[in-house]
Amino acid sequence: MATYYLNIGLTYIVIGFAITLWFYYILRRPFLGRFWGALVLGLIGAFLGGVIDFYFDDLIHRLANLNNVNIFPPLITAFILMWVFSAVTDSER
Repeated sequence: MATYYLNIGLTYIVIGFAITLWFYYILRRPFLGRFWGALVLGLIGAFLGGVIDFYFDDLIHRLANLNNVNIFPPLITAFILMWVFSAVTDSER
């Protein structure tokens, strides 16, 4: 049972890290706290997407699975959260 939750947690961490790399290095969006601020935000977004997946599991059950984890809610939520935060940070400049 512990390996099941470890697998889910590691998947969310990888998704948050990948979204952070995408926004910070490829799109070159500014973030408060630079890379570390973006990483924290990406991880929060990924885990928040996991919570959304938990509550709306029936609605998005069969979209896709990776390691028996539905990757769309954490991926989408992390992406949206990073986009909104980078837009707010960019407007402060």
